[in-house]
Amino acid sequence: MANLRVPYLLADAFTEVVGGGNRVALVLDAQGLSSEEMQRLALRLGQPQVAFVTHWDKNSFSARFFAGGSEVEFSGHAAVALAHSLAREGRFPREARKIHLRTISELLTVELNQGQVFVQSPTPRFRDPPPWRVLQEFIEALGANERYLHRGLPYGVASTGLWTLFMPVVAPGLVDALEPEMDQLARLSQAHQVSTVHVFAPIGPRRFYARTFAPALGIPEDPVTGSPNAGLGALLARAGVVPRWEGEVRLSVLQGHRVGGPGQVEVRVVYDPAGNILAVYIGGSAVVAEAGLVEMGEPN
Repeated sequence: MANLRVPYLLADAFTEVVGGGNRVALVLDAQGLSSEEMQRLALRLGQPQVAFVTHWDKNSFSARFFAGGSEVEFSGHAAVALAHSLAREGRFPREARKIHLRTISELLTVELNQGQVFVQSPTPRFRDPPPWRVLQEFIEALGANERYLHRGLPYGVASTGLWTLFMPVVAPGLVDALEPEMDQLARLSQAHQVSTVHVFAPIGPRRFYARTFAPALGIPEDPVTGSPNAGLGALLARAGVVPRWEGEVRLSVLQGHRVGGPGQVEVRVVYDPAGNILAVYIGGSAVVAEAGLVEMGEPN
């Protein structure tokens, strides 16, 4: 059988500048591809994360996400880049303002408005916070000590697609000063069943600066992340750090400066009248950096 030639895009999410934000490989037409073929293509494309559109119609699309060669439930920056790219190619009706994204676990809402995209994250889930000694082990693996930790902001473990440990630090400069020992951080992450470690510091009342480390997924540092920042919004809302009576709260997270690819993630938390979290959305821009064809021969 002849080699399979598959069109792909490389896109940078949460930025309007090529080379900024977080790069992801996109396959906009993966209809008919098996899971094994998608996994082989993900490895062949050579990007930390790859997203495949397996179906679309006028007002919805289905996607699967791969990170570090394995399938994951959701990738926020990939979902934002996918929605931008599909809209740019005219795959949705021009007048569409809401479409739906079906992942392997949930049906999510995507909002399109004048070039902006907001993607609903999977339903937030929470675990009990780890003991303080565990937090100390993590901060030491990050190349710091407990004096870096912000005592007025919540720490904990949450998931909006990936289980993440959230660690608040006193100031943005201390976030940038972290020099993780990746092997130790990967061992701790695996031992405590988290995929990523998200370190954040306040810039203002609703602005934060963050870095995300994912050596357990084979990604030492993820430049500008979607899913962990959705989880951060949910964690802050659940802890009452941001007010619940407004019905909807918006946060901004700056990320990627330390690795030379700055970007900005907009996070929106929606409440019901009782203050319960109804949904978390992540939004931002995306730009296509490259288009091409990848050949995938038959497996040996």
